[in-house]
Amino acid sequence: MTNYKILFLDIDGTLLRPDDTIEDSSKKAIAEVKKKGIEVFLATGRPLHEISHIAEELNIESFIGYNGAYAIHKGEDIFRAPMLSSTVEKYVDIAKNNEHELVLYTHEENIFSDLESPIVKEFISAFHLHKNNSYSLDVIDKILGITLINLSENEPALYEKEDPSIHLSQVNVDGLRHCYDVIRDNVNKGIAVQNILELLSLPTEAAIAFGDGMNDKEMLELVGEGFAMGNGHPDLFQYAKYKTTKVTNSGIYNGLKSLGLVD
Repeated sequence: MTNYKILFLDIDGTLLRPDDTIEDSSKKAIAEVKKKGIEVFLATGRPLHEISHIAEELNIESFIGYNGAYAIHKGEDIFRAPMLSSTVEKYVDIAKNNEHELVLYTHEENIFSDLESPIVKEFISAFHLHKNNSYSLDVIDKILGITLINLSENEPALYEKEDPSIHLSQVNVDGLRHCYDVIRDNVNKGIAVQNILELLSLPTEAAIAFGDGMNDKEMLELVGEGFAMGNGHPDLFQYAKYKTTKVTNSGIYNGLKSLGLVD
């Protein structure tokens, strides 16, 4: 059996079920692999200042946040990669001109284009966001990630044409398919995982990852054992080595069991 050393877990749709709870089977599996000496990272598009309750519940202290823009290992910062302020300004302008909303994530806050917008309130409620503020220019050089809200299917191109090194990834959450995460080619979950493996002197074969959205594509491609959740975005499966069961049907547990890591 491969000597696995590290496990990366996406949160929404992978670890968290639609009702925002974590399956007992997932908790059991995570506890078992930790006992085997496997280090567990939460690897999410979410801002890290909003996931402390999840980390505490699972006793996890290593993270990739903002779709790869910021990482922490055992409580210590590894790297932080803000977006270009010029890109942020362009995206704010495009959103304003096309009646889109957006949230800009800093290290400390979620900065919204319009906190009173009904669709923004829906987004805040769906992700249980608490540290929210309104947009102002003084945060422009602190942005670690962006989620665009209220886009139709053909509108991601409005943003992608501004910079060919950036693409949009549809949020894989029911009711929020009009939302898109901004993913940079040189800053994403896959690049973050690669940096962490190099830091810890681990080969890719020692790494396992689970994800459900297209923002997990680079991560699942990079690791030795990549699992797409059964509820994953249809386009994601081609990038994963395995397809496991749904987040509501012990997907993490069953994937780890197939590797012989849980009973």
